[in-house]
Amino acid sequence: MDFTFTEEQQAAAEAAKGVFAGVAPDAVPSPALTPGAVAETCDRALWGRLADADLLSLLLDTRYGGAGLDAIALCLVLRESARVLARVPLLESSAAAATVQAFGGEEAKADLLARAGRGETVLTVAAHGRTGHDPAEQSVTARQDGGGWVLDGVQTAVPWAYDADVTLVPAHTATGRTVLGLVPRGHEGVLLAEQVSTSGERLGELRLELARLAPRDVIDADGAWEWLRDLLATGTCALALGLGERVLRMTGEYTGKREQFGFPIATFQAVAVQAADRYIDLRAMEATLWQAAWRIASGAPGPLPAAGDVAVAKIWAAEGVRRVVQTAQHLHGGFGADVDYPLHRYHAWAKHLELSLGPAAAHEEALGDLLATHPPA
Repeated sequence: MDFTFTEEQQAAAEAAKGVFAGVAPDAVPSPALTPGAVAETCDRALWGRLADADLLSLLLDTRYGGAGLDAIALCLVLRESARVLARVPLLESSAAAATVQAFGGEEAKADLLARAGRGETVLTVAAHGRTGHDPAEQSVTARQDGGGWVLDGVQTAVPWAYDADVTLVPAHTATGRTVLGLVPRGHEGVLLAEQVSTSGERLGELRLELARLAPRDVIDADGAWEWLRDLLATGTCALALGLGERVLRMTGEYTGKREQFGFPIATFQAVAVQAADRYIDLRAMEATLWQAAWRIASGAPGPLPAAGDVAVAKIWAAEGVRRVVQTAQHLHGGFGADVDYPLHRYHAWAKHLELSLGPAAAHEEALGDLLATHPPA
């Protein structure tokens, strides 16, 4: 396969670099310095600049003011955002809007997509289930009643829940099908309780108690949740890659200047070997990321469903980003824990991404199940 990026994809990445060039990681609110949530809301000024650069509508069709690009372009932009710890719901809002476009009804598309592309409406996804370890679609029930739908259940750790105007909530029916509810903020029967991530960002526990939705606000197309789940996971892998690349660069710059016994510590074999191992981690994360993004973007068939490639990307991202930041902390010594230096912020964000992706062992088990179901020919 050819992983050469198209001109349009490269243009999106360059536009993102321009927007994120104005973000200073050492000015990002630190969870070590702030009790509770680091801020009440996302970086609204940056959100506006992303909208002005047409980076919130990458995946949308031109009829909604979008660029009509794909998951690869989105991952390129997410990679740049993670390098500066951009505090915006870029992944969640973009993935949710793309799902509404691909699987939603015409009324929902007309109401949400153009406004989401302009940054006027913020979308997010409740994708972590009741505890963060159980399937999200099993944590909420959906039943039809009087021509509409009724949702009951709990979703934990909903990202940017207090910024979002609409949350996409997966729910299971009595027949085992999964639907997606488009739940407006402040909707009757919907309660939100504050949670705080390891990065210090404000999350929400979403509790649905007989929350009634009109048919237009429920996506019941087959495969919608699975497609959204894979896109979110792949986008999170892109965030992990961008963060890891920036941390390794910081580590190289520091060890190239820090001297012991009259020599830069980067010239010491023990230091060089550890940095080389982390470089290998990042290259594996990159290769598996683009494989997963390509499968989602192209819909190309393979020996396994696209979920298999996503599982491999998640295995490398979850473990790789942890190893990169741990090695960086070790090679920085005490300087890495200095709150006036941005590395501790990257470490906190990396832990959040690792927890969001889930343990590698779970993805290995899922991959094993897929291999058992689709044995090689």
